[in-house]
Amino acid sequence: MPPPRDDGMVYSWHLSLRVDRPLEGCTLTPACYMYSKKLDHNDNDKPLSHLYLSKTVPPAHEFKYTWYRSKEKQETCHSVTCPRRGSYSPLEWSKYKIRGGWSRRLEKGADHGAEVTSVMCVDNRRSCFGKRFCNEDCFVKGWRESGAVAPGVHKKKGEQDEQEGNNKSPQNSPALGPSSPAPKVYSHIANVDTDEWEMVAQTQGDPASASAASFSPPPDVVGHKLLLLAEAVVAGKDTVLMSRVSKTELCLSAPPSPPKRQLVTAKNIPSAGFRFRAVTYNILAEIYATGSMYPYCDYYALQWDYRFQNIKRELMSIDGDVISLQEVQSDYFTSHVQPFFNELGYDGQFKQKTRDAMGIAGKVDGCAMFWKRSKLQVVEAYSIEFNELAQRQAESLGMNSKNPATTHYINRLKKDNIAQIVVLEFIQQSTRSAANQHSRICVVNTHLLANKEHPDIKLWQAWQLVSQVEEYALSRNLPVMICGDLNSTPDSAVYDLLAAQTVHPGHPDLQVNETEGKQRVLPDPRNITHSLSLASAYQTVMGDEPEFTNYTGGFRGTLDYIWYSADTLRPLSTAPIHSEEMIHEYGIALPNTQFSSDHILMMADMQLGGPARG
Repeated sequence: MPPPRDDGMVYSWHLSLRVDRPLEGCTLTPACYMYSKKLDHNDNDKPLSHLYLSKTVPPAHEFKYTWYRSKEKQETCHSVTCPRRGSYSPLEWSKYKIRGGWSRRLEKGADHGAEVTSVMCVDNRRSCFGKRFCNEDCFVKGWRESGAVAPGVHKKKGEQDEQEGNNKSPQNSPALGPSSPAPKVYSHIANVDTDEWEMVAQTQGDPASASAASFSPPPDVVGHKLLLLAEAVVAGKDTVLMSRVSKTELCLSAPPSPPKRQLVTAKNIPSAGFRFRAVTYNILAEIYATGSMYPYCDYYALQWDYRFQNIKRELMSIDGDVISLQEVQSDYFTSHVQPFFNELGYDGQFKQKTRDAMGIAGKVDGCAMFWKRSKLQVVEAYSIEFNELAQRQAESLGMNSKNPATTHYINRLKKDNIAQIVVLEFIQQSTRSAANQHSRICVVNTHLLANKEHPDIKLWQAWQLVSQVEEYALSRNLPVMICGDLNSTPDSAVYDLLAAQTVHPGHPDLQVNETEGKQRVLPDPRNITHSLSLASAYQTVMGDEPEFTNYTGGFRGTLDYIWYSADTLRPLSTAPIHSEEMIHEYGIALPNTQFSSDHILMMADMQLGGPARG
């Protein structure tokens, strides 16, 4: 790259740096970039502490990062009666817990928190006598405990705000060169007080590679603040163009293991047949885990690295034999999910939804299925693309591809959803199994359309799914399991179709308001049938479906299921879902600091063999 050209203009250089709250074992990737703005004599911008004036734009550069931790552990709260004093658990330091949890929410009302926020925002959570308090109650108690209170906090001589460095005006800028006449310079070259901070790591990377700059806090950083020194250096050299520091909040510990799930066992359990544990779990893709979607959840608890730690612990504690996952993001399947399962002894496959990435490669979710390689092996594997089935159906109906009505018909059906079909075979035969016992099973994993405004499209997808499975599995005499997020409640037409093999013609989900521009896509309800004899594992064992499997601020209901062939499979036990009281222990809804998806993991112990005999 040629050196920057001196065009006679004056440029202001800026270095932007941001780093999130540190948590043990969660990757910290600083957001750091350098940019310039052209100035003229009419520019009224006042120089800032992180601004540098130069006669050229910044040259090609890369970043060097030095991570420091405070030499002393920081006090979490100075109130001696604070229940969180001495704890660095992220479960205790969520904004929900700080505000008093569910009971305080009921007492104060849903808007409680504004008064707490005002206290927490006073000089970066410091009280007027220079101590830290986590909420209003601790602030008031600390006020009383302290006795005399100073009228305000004054910075010590030389003390600087967070994300601030020292202003210096060197005679020669590295960008201008020693022979260039230097304009008035507001240099941001930051210093670190080594009496207060000790170095823990150094990383480096070019502006286009964020991963090279990442740092994962080890256990000995818990309870300390971190300070990050970012230096923009000339590419291939050590010449520092600009530097900046940013201090973080206290580093919290890794989240604890999830609460143990208890089992409810079915009656009349048969003694013979292959046994296995089936799991289905919508793990909430990163692209959907946003603060606008889940404003009640702490920002750090929405980050993928934090959530994946919780998800891993939950999956390990359940120890499933066949695991069906939904909302698995393509890039994280490669970098996180598949390596995790491979290390645990699973083989698996991934099918991405049939839509383009959301601006960045890999930012598309899909379905993934894993099975224990010590117990099961794959025989056949297929995928279903509902977009393709929509095209095929239009052709089978003889619809003219050039007709606008045909385009509208296909577009109504094309929602990018997919499904996986995997035939698995048991490797080790049970000593209790009969010689002619089936040793293969067909497992289906799917994630149907979420939009509640299109129940007829959901029904069409479910009908196409069971039709494909029926054609494939019945011809091979295979037991079937259909797992996944069907985005359909037990009162829906989708549920009726799976459970009863048909749908009542008067069901509300079949009604389409054509005045709103919705084209009818379903055939005569009498043709929406199948021959699979399916039952729900939770309904069979528990006597009813769970009260909810999806619990957010705006919705509470059952969307996830484990369906099975009632004549060839038998559920032995299921794990009841979390109670509302347990969810409210950690947050208003899902996700929260303990449960890292908006869905609840579903699990059923299954056995090959017919229904129990009374």
